[in-house]
Amino acid sequence: MESLNLPAFDTRIRDRNGQRAEIWDDFRKKYIALTPEEWVRQHILHFLAFHRGYPASLIRVEASLTYNQMKKRSDIIAYNNHGKPVLLVECKAPQVEITQGVFDQVAMYNVSFSGNYLVVTNGMEHFCCVIDQANKNWKFLPDIPHYSDICDSKHDRL
Repeated sequence: MESLNLPAFDTRIRDRNGQRAEIWDDFRKKYIALTPEEWVRQHILHFLAFHRGYPASLIRVEASLTYNQMKKRSDIIAYNNHGKPVLLVECKAPQVEITQGVFDQVAMYNVSFSGNYLVVTNGMEHFCCVIDQANKNWKFLPDIPHYSDICDSKHDRL
């Protein structure tokens, strides 16, 4: 797999009967088919946990949701200590361009979760925004915030 614009980490990759490669997912505690999107997801998961301080126990991978009676799955959701979603991440393969449609997808998923921070990444480019719920608009941030910056006593309220 190609290098991404995210810190490298120790991966455990195995060949599954010569048919497909699989990568160990520390968060789901099992091997997952190694697709380009999964490569990005594993890198951003490790980035959040080890470089931005998001507790692994408060991160959920591929959470189910229903939108307009359709079953969907979000890539990554980080929660605060009260179980409220605070950050929603949508991952795309490195060759997938980040477009308005990708932001629309993560915004649609966020209707079910109501997190305040949205991240879209293809492993090469990362976009993060904070949602101003009162004024119904987004503000793009220069970087993905640390967990402590969005879950302190000022922000981490029920």
